[in-house]
Amino acid sequence: MIRMTTAASIAALTLAAGAAQAQQPWMNTKLSPDERAALLEKEMTLDERIGLVHGPMSMPIFGIKKPDGAIGSAGYIPGIPRLGVPALEESDASLGVTNPLGVRPGDGATALASGLSLAATFNTKLAYDGGAVVGREARAKGFNVQLAGGVNLARDPRNGRNFEYLGEDPWLAGNLVAAQINGIQAQGIVSTIKHFSLNGQETSRHFANSIIDEAAHRESDLLAFQIAIEKSQPGSVMCAYNLVNGDYSCGAPHLLNDVLKGDWGYKGWVMSDWGAVHATDYIVKGLDQQSGEQLDAKIWFGEPLKAAVEKGEIPAARLSDATRRILRSMFAAGLFDKPVTPGGAIDYDGNAQVAHAAAAEGIVLLKNREGLLPLAKSAKTIAVIGGHADAGVLSGGGSSQVVPPGGAKRVVPLGGEGMMGAFRSQYFNGSSPLAAIRKAAPDAKVTFDDGRYVASAVAAAKAADVVVVMGNQWMGEGEDAFDLSLPNGQDELIAAVVAANPNAIVVLQTGGPVSMPWLDQAGAVVEAWYGGAKGGEAIADVLFGAVNPSGRLPVTFPASLSQYPREALPGRGVPEKTRFDVNYTEGSDVGYRRFAATGDKPLFPFGYGLSYTSFAYSNLKVEGGQSVTVSFDVANTGKVEGKDAPQVYLTGAAGKPLQRLIGFGKVSLKPGESRRVTLTADPRLLASFDATGRRWVVTGGDYQVAVGASATDLALKGGAKVKARTLKP
Repeated sequence: MIRMTTAASIAALTLAAGAAQAQQPWMNTKLSPDERAALLEKEMTLDERIGLVHGPMSMPIFGIKKPDGAIGSAGYIPGIPRLGVPALEESDASLGVTNPLGVRPGDGATALASGLSLAATFNTKLAYDGGAVVGREARAKGFNVQLAGGVNLARDPRNGRNFEYLGEDPWLAGNLVAAQINGIQAQGIVSTIKHFSLNGQETSRHFANSIIDEAAHRESDLLAFQIAIEKSQPGSVMCAYNLVNGDYSCGAPHLLNDVLKGDWGYKGWVMSDWGAVHATDYIVKGLDQQSGEQLDAKIWFGEPLKAAVEKGEIPAARLSDATRRILRSMFAAGLFDKPVTPGGAIDYDGNAQVAHAAAAEGIVLLKNREGLLPLAKSAKTIAVIGGHADAGVLSGGGSSQVVPPGGAKRVVPLGGEGMMGAFRSQYFNGSSPLAAIRKAAPDAKVTFDDGRYVASAVAAAKAADVVVVMGNQWMGEGEDAFDLSLPNGQDELIAAVVAANPNAIVVLQTGGPVSMPWLDQAGAVVEAWYGGAKGGEAIADVLFGAVNPSGRLPVTFPASLSQYPREALPGRGVPEKTRFDVNYTEGSDVGYRRFAATGDKPLFPFGYGLSYTSFAYSNLKVEGGQSVTVSFDVANTGKVEGKDAPQVYLTGAAGKPLQRLIGFGKVSLKPGESRRVTLTADPRLLASFDATGRRWVVTGGDYQVAVGASATDLALKGGAKVKARTLKP
């Protein structure tokens, strides 16, 4: 009887599913996302199509109220119940699920370490794992679109959003953000990639016209996007606020139609950044969806678009294409087949451990005089100074700001006017470096001085065996750093402390490179970035040797701003709402590539980072042909287990000297252990872009490569012959 009932139930369910598919054939999971989207789009009315291509923001700012049906966060696109189309509930960002201005009271999330911290790991697995944390938490909270995947290259060390992004190299950034996006989308939600393209500064970002040669663009920022899109297929691309060569990014037909959808064959949809749409005809220029519509002068993709389609001024086919692209990504991510519903359980403790591992591996040891680190647990007195180390670790501000479960331990308002004024606060998340140091050294007397008075800090430093002095640089969306100093007189504080005690360790929490006028006198320097949910514990792990530091700089730390092509920040001092040009005269020579071309010596080079052990490279083999394959041995020649991030650079291409990262790895080795590493270069990294012929060109000839620990520490050199070839754009 039970068997008959079960069989009958299965039969009934099968019939019901068949009937549902007959009524809604797009629910047939055997069809491709493209086929399903085409079937569904055919059934939509004009009003339903229009409803899918625009939507409001849903955070409480400027009198904006949360839309009906919205959970509350960055944005919302209403669903179509008649056809079973779910609403799009959109949350920021790459570093965790945000709760802007507390629109969802009491709802916290796991904060990942900053993008630059992740990039410093040179570890794609950690990027995937972090993305999976974000995706799981977003899904449990009811969000099905995560506005993640920031991959703009760090062309200026002052850029306020560098901390969100993944450094200055397209191969490193593209691979890591692809892994992050794959981790997010594996949880059954859509991820974006952003901000397309050349959103290289925050100063007057709505009026900055990024000027760059087409070939240089393809070989740098666009290549980072291209690599990431190929390897992760994000559901949506978010265009940027700035202009590119005279066209606003969200209304740039060359970028959106020719490059993204044409050359790259991108099948997803292009959504605007919030407040980045200026006209209805952006839809024919490649934009598919107007987001955060209240920030624009008009809801351009609402009634104006409907009227333009009805009059034939904008082809109905273009609106249908935009609609299909949105639906296609929704099907591909599983939004129809496994709908997202709020209320799922979240393992915050487990997720925090993922954040902890990534934060620890992203810490970069910049200086370690006479083996001062790791600290012996036998130290009797340790003074911790400054940086709100008693409260927690710093995080970056703006739309990526994550508030932890239970709220931030300390919030320090900075004040300010305008849209971003409400976001200008320093958040410290409760992972206290002071508490973590005390736990790691239970027998030591650990004191704390807040650093407000230099004389008090100096007295604390003189009274201790060892000093840990914190240096904080808060960075946030909507503004750039004025220079590379540590604000609020911290450089003067640190200089006094390191002069008072030779065993002074400087721990930096920054959103990018900073100058270090006190470097020569410091005993050790640790770049901890913004450490996320367990940043304090990660700092203590490295200081006391529980973790052997293996972070490597994903950005060059310059000796001064005069080493950059734009020492004066473009747009600073320009009248409000006035367009200005940002000339990227360095072209594709971003960061370390420009330093190699000019011969300037940086403070610390790209790829640099010390360890508590030592590594050696040997037995180089370079093979040519269609590309370059490089094999070599990495050995741990020290006394403790550690991880290394060997880097392979192209140093010459058919007689042309240059420098370009073409491969990297991450290996964990015990003392005396060695491992063979083999890397094959993506042919585009060997090529130059021919803008006239719209293709990549690999010139035949001899190619030189080097293997090393940083862009300036190249231990092995070799070469091989590469065949001439062309590649699609």
